[in-house]
Amino acid sequence: MTFLWYLPNTIEPGHRGDDAVDGYGTLDHLAGLARTAEEHGWEGALIGTGWGRPDTFTVATAIAARTTTFRPLVAIRPGYWRPAHFASAAATLDHLSGGRLLINIVSGQDNLSAYGDVEGDQAQRYARTKEFMRIARRLWTSSNVTYEGEYFSVTDSTVVPRPRGTGPRLYFGGASAAAEKVAATEADVQLFWGEPLDGIAARIERLRGLSAALDRDLPPLEFGLRITTLVRDTTEEAWRDAEARVADMAAQAPLPREQLRGPAVGQQRLLDLAVRGDVLDSCLYTAPGRYGGGGAGTTWLVGSAEDVAAALRRYAELGITHFVLSDTPYRRETARVGDALLGRLRETAGAVTA
Repeated sequence: MTFLWYLPNTIEPGHRGDDAVDGYGTLDHLAGLARTAEEHGWEGALIGTGWGRPDTFTVATAIAARTTTFRPLVAIRPGYWRPAHFASAAATLDHLSGGRLLINIVSGQDNLSAYGDVEGDQAQRYARTKEFMRIARRLWTSSNVTYEGEYFSVTDSTVVPRPRGTGPRLYFGGASAAAEKVAATEADVQLFWGEPLDGIAARIERLRGLSAALDRDLPPLEFGLRITTLVRDTTEEAWRDAEARVADMAAQAPLPREQLRGPAVGQQRLLDLAVRGDVLDSCLYTAPGRYGGGGAGTTWLVGSAEDVAAALRRYAELGITHFVLSDTPYRRETARVGDALLGRLRETAGAVTA
């Protein structure tokens, strides 16, 4: 199993309630968070992307130079990058970091015109992503590559230096039918938001079926979970803190639920969960999604360390082997959650593989 955390790649403090202010957004601050992750058992962390935020590759490179085992999971967007330029940058960072680089391919909509990109409809966006991923892999494993696609092309192209092995692992997200076809054929790891167990089980079954039907030519697709984990010493303390935090969210940003909806199918799925109840499965809290929680902040796993570890074990039983967790304040929770959860979860993983 792989256990990753999350680093806030923003300049302004306060991301998801983080109370850190001094030095926020500086290299010292970010490298300190990464070293805290190393010290408390995390293998690395996701570093988010988006126009108007620090460049994710630059941030990851600087952090890699100040850490020894930390693996940056770098989020990147086709269109912001051309595939050959991306493949070269990724191969270089992977080479310099000793093979530590991981990549999260993001196809969701962004402020495209700000950096000169254009996109069509959903089908076009994912078709372009598929070409992007295919070309990058070819460039990491072959020399003198020529590829003529509908959206991208390269002629007699060779990447120097070479990355480790076949190149960085490609994580990918998306819940639409178009996204799932890309994941089934091109991704190494499909990331899910924090859905209930029945929804995750159905999606894993569907993606495995798609992989077979579409003649996947890569090793079997793996699966990951990206979710907020609110962990306290006792179940009662955790729920008290979770409900108080949601009450603060409601007071500060009482948005109608309809205004929180965007075009992303995965986000819509999360918001729809609240209809089924505030708490699903054993401890999946859906209320944050009503008051501005988005993405990994839409649903939370809440409870004692054993409560949350038990919930994560149930996801692992379905086939989840990659976990990207987070909570705020980031520095405190990197240590707290790492110390409380990772030993328990690695014992489980060891027992399963023994």
